Amino acid sequence: MAESGTLPTGFGELEVLAVGTVLLVEALSGLSLNILTILSFCKTPELRTPSHLLVLSLALADSGISLNALVAATSSLLRRWPYGSEGCQAHGFQGFVAALASICSSAAIAWGRYHHHCTRSRLDWNTAVSLVFFVWLSSAFWAALPLLGWGHYDYEPLGTCCTLDYSRGDRNFTSFLFTMAFFNFLVPLFITVVSYRLMEQKLGKTSRLPVNTVLPARTLLLGWGPYALLYLYATVADATSISPKLQMVPALIAKAVPTVNAMNYALGSEMVHRGIWQCLSPQRRERSREQ
Repeated sequence: MAESGTLPTGFGELEVLAVGTVLLVEALSGLSLNILTILSFCKTPELRTPSHLLVLSLALADSGISLNALVAATSSLLRRWPYGSEGCQAHGFQGFVAALASICSSAAIAWGRYHHHCTRSRLDWNTAVSLVFFVWLSSAFWAALPLLGWGHYDYEPLGTCCTLDYSRGDRNFTSFLFTMAFFNFLVPLFITVVSYRLMEQKLGKTSRLPVNTVLPARTLLLGWGPYALLYLYATVADATSISPKLQMVPALIAKAVPTVNAMNYALGSEMVHRGIWQCLSPQRRERSREQ
C-alpha cells in the first residue's frame, strides 16, 4: 500500500494519474447507465416482467462494480488507500460479490431468454425470483469465504484498491481459486454459450434473432478472462514476477464490463431503451400515463 505522498512501487506520477482517470471514467459511465436502467424498471410498468427482473439484477450488480471502481478511482487519485485494512477487506468483499453476481446474472439472462423464446412456456415470477435470490446468495457465500480464511483479500499492485490476493499462490489460494472459478466462471460461461447457441439453432433459420447472441459470451470471456488468466498463472508461478502495471490491466478491463452490459442489455433492448427515455423526459412520462 502506498503511503501518503509517495508513489506505489513500479508506477510513475503520470501512470498513477492515468489509472485513476480510467477508473473514474469507467465508474461514472457504468453508474450512470445502470442507474438509468434501474430507474426505468422502477418507473415503467411494461418492464416489470420476470425476464426483465433478471436484467434488473444484472444492473444492480454492475452498479456495485462501478461503485467499487469509484472508490478505487478516488484512492488512486489520492495516491493512497485511506480506509485501512478493514476497509480493504470490505472493499474486496463488496467488489467480489458484485462481480460474481454480474457473471451469474448474465448466465441467468441467457437461460431466461432461451426459455422465453425457445419453449412453449414463458418464464414465471417464481422462477425469476428464485434465480435472482440464488445468484445473490451464492455470490455473497463465495465472497465471504476469504473473510473466513479460505482465500484472502489484499491490495492490488497499485495499493489503492483491494481484490482476491493472488500474490501468495499457496495451496489455500489454489484450492479456493479452482473451486470458485469452476462454479462462478466456467459454469456461467457454459450456460451462456449453450443457451445462445441453442437459440441460434432454433430461431436463426426461421426468423431474425430477437437478441444479440454473440456479445454476452464475449463480454464474459474478454471482460473476466484476463483476471482468470492472471489467477491461473499465480497457481503455477510467482505472480510478482509480472510487472505491476501489467497486473493492473485485468482490473481496468473488468471495470469496463458494466458499461458494455448496459449498452447490450439496456440500450440494446427497445423496451428498456424506451423506459430510459421516459425517465429522462417528463413529457414522455406524462404522455405514457395518459395513454
